[in-house]
Amino acid sequence: MDQAVIKKLVQENGVEFIILQFVDVLGNFKHLELPISQLDKVLEGDIMFDGSSILGFASIENSDMYLKPDLSTFAVLPWSGGKEARVICDVYTGDHQPFAGDPRACLKRALEKAKVLGFEGLNVGPEPEFFLFPLDENGEPVFTPHDGIGYFDAGAKDRGQKVRQDITRALHALGYEVEALHHEVATGQHEVDFKYGDALLTADRIVTFKWVVKEIAAQHGFYASFMPKPIARINGSGMHVHQSLFTANGNAFYDANDALGLSATARHYIAGILAHAKAFAAVTNPTVNSYKRLVPGYEAPCYVAWSCSNRSALIRIPAARKAATRIEVRCPDPMANPYLAIALMLVSGLDGIEKKLELVPEVKENIYHMSESVRAEYGIEALPADLNEALSNLAQDEVLKETLGDHLFEAYTSLKQAEWDEYRLEVHPWELKQYK
Repeated sequence: MDQAVIKKLVQENGVEFIILQFVDVLGNFKHLELPISQLDKVLEGDIMFDGSSILGFASIENSDMYLKPDLSTFAVLPWSGGKEARVICDVYTGDHQPFAGDPRACLKRALEKAKVLGFEGLNVGPEPEFFLFPLDENGEPVFTPHDGIGYFDAGAKDRGQKVRQDITRALHALGYEVEALHHEVATGQHEVDFKYGDALLTADRIVTFKWVVKEIAAQHGFYASFMPKPIARINGSGMHVHQSLFTANGNAFYDANDALGLSATARHYIAGILAHAKAFAAVTNPTVNSYKRLVPGYEAPCYVAWSCSNRSALIRIPAARKAATRIEVRCPDPMANPYLAIALMLVSGLDGIEKKLELVPEVKENIYHMSESVRAEYGIEALPADLNEALSNLAQDEVLKETLGDHLFEAYTSLKQAEWDEYRLEVHPWELKQYK
């Protein structure tokens, strides 16, 4: 995709508006819409904006910023009748330098570190889940399930089927290869899986996916929520992240001579993930609500362990081998900023490789059914119980702090600490019911 190709697509489709997209520190998708008459300025990266108005970006006295488009992300939006197009941008400072607080730049830096260590890149395959909720007469979501069915159920009761199909059509038009779409375990819960790809491409696709899902759901009269635990005592929404490093010779995680088919690189990478999981949880599970999903009994991991098949462990190794050898990190949820989440998981794994961390034995038993003393015998630690604990762990992890850099670390943690403090000041309905 180059400027000539983009201009041709604009002309062929009769595009009238172009949307410049980027994310803030928390991963919220930001849009700046311009008439197509400004296309040349867009393509040259000459569009400026006020960074002081974006959460966690810049101060008022240093607020002029540029949006530099990644031309490979240009797409005509299928639901606009060809009248709108979008392009994802990198954020630059007023003196045309990459902005240290841009989450996309953070992931790029992590990928550069992988290259220095001899890896061509990281393949990532996400599984973002979401709920569909009906709307009231004021257009506000009603947080009750829109159906009464469960995993892989179908038929007339599956009111979300047509929504999933239209989401898939939109994603296909944007260049995704959708692999599966289905009703998930919880009532009103859904999943649309798309093919893995390079880490940066996948992060771009996750933020785009969430945008598309909300747009299409609204067209069908639903509200799409990526909240990890919108309904108590049923399964929450996760975003399992499959990942594998590769070199010029192929998948760096596969070893035909190993009993489990895992290379030493894979084992060190897993060890690194386990070593840093309690800290990167502050980013992969970024909300107060995230930790209401990470509880026993609802298929979400609570404990820092790994296994080839045990879904109660933080890391699972799917059965496929050779080129498809990968690990599945099961704690992230779809509220995570994907650029930061993938960057921190990658650097955690690379830290394990650099330090040749020894991988503890896999845990084959159901960890949920273990007593605290048995978990202690196995050396199994728990993930943080809440956002505050996760933030405390992140603050003590020098590897992850260095990956984020001073700007992102300070901006992210201050916003999240304020979120935790605000939550602590509220009195919740459960408390009134329990202690009245």
